[in-house]
Amino acid sequence: MKSDALSSLRRWFQRLVAALFLGGQVVTHLAGARIHRRNTVEQLATVGPGSLLIALLTAATVGMVFTIQVAREFINFGASAAVGGVLALALVRELTPVLTGIILAGRVGSAFAAEIGTMVVTEQIDALQVLKTDPIDYLVIPRVLACCMMMPILSVLSFVTGMSGGLILADRFYNISYSVFLDSVQNFLNTWDIISMIIKAIVFGAIVAVIGSSWGLTTTGGAKGVGQSTTTAVVTALLMIFVSNFFLSWLMFQGVGNAAGGI
Repeated sequence: MKSDALSSLRRWFQRLVAALFLGGQVVTHLAGARIHRRNTVEQLATVGPGSLLIALLTAATVGMVFTIQVAREFINFGASAAVGGVLALALVRELTPVLTGIILAGRVGSAFAAEIGTMVVTEQIDALQVLKTDPIDYLVIPRVLACCMMMPILSVLSFVTGMSGGLILADRFYNISYSVFLDSVQNFLNTWDIISMIIKAIVFGAIVAVIGSSWGLTTTGGAKGVGQSTTTAVVTALLMIFVSNFFLSWLMFQGVGNAAGGI
């Protein structure tokens, strides 16, 4: 049992290293402008519109739940005017990019691993190579571009949706007017917060696409291997999102904040 666990861990680490190398290959190929346009457009449609509804529903519920938890405490401290700003900071800096990345990992990353893994075990990848078609150009780069392009858009739309849900809830249930709520948002937010959300979204999108594609390309063992690759790809993508989120947040938001300086 212990040897099986060590073997699985060793295999996982080897595949993670392979994913890092794949990421480097993607950058190299992109530098040479090797882009398969038709596949990229197809993946854009899959990643963006296909994930939009669940991302917006998630953002709306998270925005409302966060408002409930914050408003009830802030009102007790006489700080109800800060509810909108605190919600905006929480959504734009952490919740929106991370939750959207989680949705993408579960919905899109798993699909990438399953699709490419099935192509590997049915020898379609070998057929592409026989036809002198690079699998990275044909399969991986379109997926990476689609995730990196659509993740920021999904994150911005999710942020707006989450704020709208919090705004309506604050007005209806906690008597915090729209003007007070929006003034608080304006005082707390700055341009760097939006930029940081977009940077995180691009990084998380790249992580999901590269890990999903890499786990698919390293699939072995037939149908059972495809299932294992799909599950492990999602778990690994989630882990890498959380780890990278820590380092990105540490780099972007060091020092003492001044978000409430305008209050």
